[in-house]
Amino acid sequence: MRSFAGRDILSLKEFERDEYFHVFEVAERLKHHARDRRNGDLLKDKTLLTAFYQPSTRTRLATEAAMHRLGGHVLGFSDAKMTRAGDFYQESIKDTVHMLEYYGDVIAMRHFQQGAPAEAARWASVPVINCGDGWGEHPTQVLTDLYTTWLDKGRIDGLTFVCVGDMRMRTMHSILYAFSQFDTKAYVVSPPEMSLLPEFTAELDERNVRYEVADAVEKVLGEADVIYMEPVVQADYTKSRDERGGDGPVGRTPDAYRVTRELLRDRAKSDAIVLHSLPRMDELPTDVDDTRHARYWFEAFNGVVMRMALLALVLGAVE
Repeated sequence: MRSFAGRDILSLKEFERDEYFHVFEVAERLKHHARDRRNGDLLKDKTLLTAFYQPSTRTRLATEAAMHRLGGHVLGFSDAKMTRAGDFYQESIKDTVHMLEYYGDVIAMRHFQQGAPAEAARWASVPVINCGDGWGEHPTQVLTDLYTTWLDKGRIDGLTFVCVGDMRMRTMHSILYAFSQFDTKAYVVSPPEMSLLPEFTAELDERNVRYEVADAVEKVLGEADVIYMEPVVQADYTKSRDERGGDGPVGRTPDAYRVTRELLRDRAKSDAIVLHSLPRMDELPTDVDDTRHARYWFEAFNGVVMRMALLALVLGAVE
């Protein structure tokens, strides 16, 4: 297995099967810091720089919390408008990253442009972690999703995933890439205008990913071990920020792409779990929160643990 020390985390296309389990095992070794709410000193001499050109609640704060839990230091920005890339100068990623690499030991980047973290990694002498790039990928979130599944089910092989939502989303891209390393089956359920793009399906076919397209979640829910969700009512991820316009009602998610308490009661396996990276709209009503199926709050905790593992690995603190 390749060493993670000094390595960029840009895409799950680059992950090999044994690397997933190694990251999970490191997360388990470090979990006690987050569980006991006691900061350690494993990364006391290291600094994380968060370069977030796009809004984030969970990913940025979970990454920063992970660094604090391991005793490290954090600096960065959470709004492109506060940088010279977001004002009159429109500073390039190359120039920005050439400066940022002197301020920290690892850069965690979210950007509205697909491929921006990979571009940053070209110029940075420190590791770059992709925390979401436009419609591209979101590897740290999907590693969290798979880690949550592994903890709950004790395995990933042999499971059936029902992926519901906008198939153009970066999380959907990353999890389907990840399935190439496991013996899983996936159903993808989305409106036609949000279906898998032809160039992406070609990649999945090349990687022997087993998936089928379904036109309504209720038709396949009974087979699901994991129900993996994203909104259908969606923001424009090619913008640095997409404000909701006007005071009118937000578009309603069609019933074919909603997972409700009643649907879970009538159709789901008793031990099926629901994952959602959040934020949500009406595709996942809040009354699902109180069911035995909900795991998205556990994901919030696991997101800190997973990012602790990744930071410790790329900074060479653990092998």
